[in-house]
Amino acid sequence: MSLNPSPLYAAPDDWRAYSGVLSRRIFALIVDYIIVALLCIPAAVLLFFVSILTLGLGFFLYPVLFVLVAGLYFGWTLGGPYQASLGMRAMGLTMVRVDGRRMDFLTAIVHLALFWILNSVLTPLILLVGLFTDRSRLVHDLLLGTVIARTA
Repeated sequence: MSLNPSPLYAAPDDWRAYSGVLSRRIFALIVDYIIVALLCIPAAVLLFFVSILTLGLGFFLYPVLFVLVAGLYFGWTLGGPYQASLGMRAMGLTMVRVDGRRMDFLTAIVHLALFWILNSVLTPLILLVGLFTDRSRLVHDLLLGTVIARTA
C-alpha cells in the first residue's frame, strides 16, 4: 500500500502562501492564549466541584490546569477538520504536514510541547529562526515536518 498524499493537505509550493506568516503567527498566538485563559475559568470551577467529589484530590490539578486546558485546546483545534486553532483561523493560517497527511491530536500536542520546551530552554530568541528558514518555519516545525501556510 503506497501513500497517496492528498493535494488538499499537502504544503503549497507557492511562495505567496508563506508571505507574512510570522507576524500572523504572533497575533494568532496572542488570540489563542487569551482564549485558553478564558477557558481556564470554567475549567477551574469544574475542577473545584470534581475536587469536592474526590475528597480534595482534584485540587492537586490546579497547578497544571493551564497546561491541560492549552493541550486539549490545541490538540482539538489543530487536529480538527480546519487544521488550525481559532486564533490561526482568525489570522487566515492553517497548519499542514509536509508529507501531506492530516494533523492529528497527538502531533498537535507534541507541536505545542516542543514549542514550550524550546522556548524555555533556548530562550524566545529561537523564534528568530523563522526569519532565515524557507517557508518561515520555526525549529519545532522543522522537527515535526509541519509548516504554517496562509489560507487567505
